[in-house]
Amino acid sequence: MNDTTWWYIARSGGIVGWALLAGSVLWGLALSTKVLHGKPRPNWILDLHRFLGGLAVVFVAVHVISLMVHRYMRFSIGEALIPGVSTFKPAAVAWGIIGWYLLLAVEITSLLRKRMSKRSWKAVHYLSFPLFALATVHGLQAGTDRRAGLFVIANVVVVVVVVALTVMRLAKADQHDLMTAPPAGVPPRRPAR
Repeated sequence: MNDTTWWYIARSGGIVGWALLAGSVLWGLALSTKVLHGKPRPNWILDLHRFLGGLAVVFVAVHVISLMVHRYMRFSIGEALIPGVSTFKPAAVAWGIIGWYLLLAVEITSLLRKRMSKRSWKAVHYLSFPLFALATVHGLQAGTDRRAGLFVIANVVVVVVVVALTVMRLAKADQHDLMTAPPAGVPPRRPAR
């Protein structure tokens, strides 16, 4: 393959990886907020959520490997895996690398969910929020297409929807906490594992 092909693979791998991550975050929020009111079967939503997250890992790996193979960029293994080492836009690349590690942590722990406590799994899964933020900032700072109108509009729309669903999710969590709180003076029960 020629250099131009690798460049297009790297760019499209990054954009598709971000879109899949965004889709996974949106579906996860749709599942947790119950915003769809049970119209699609919840199992279907959960399966799609998992599938999108796993596919995001594949496309981000394609993105990184293509940048390492591309002759002009030619990222070394260190530049591709260690935040702050890259000479090309070090901060923007660092956000992408940290996002990659968070994506791997979320996906690996999702595969191991049945072997983990619910509390531990949730703690790692909440890293999806900074992961999404880091991936978005990385694309908007380091991406060649960062000034393309459609790319910017897609980022703005998805970020607004993610923020809105997150606010809904937090409001539902607060409401649930208020409804399940013990009366004043009664110590809370330990949650079951």
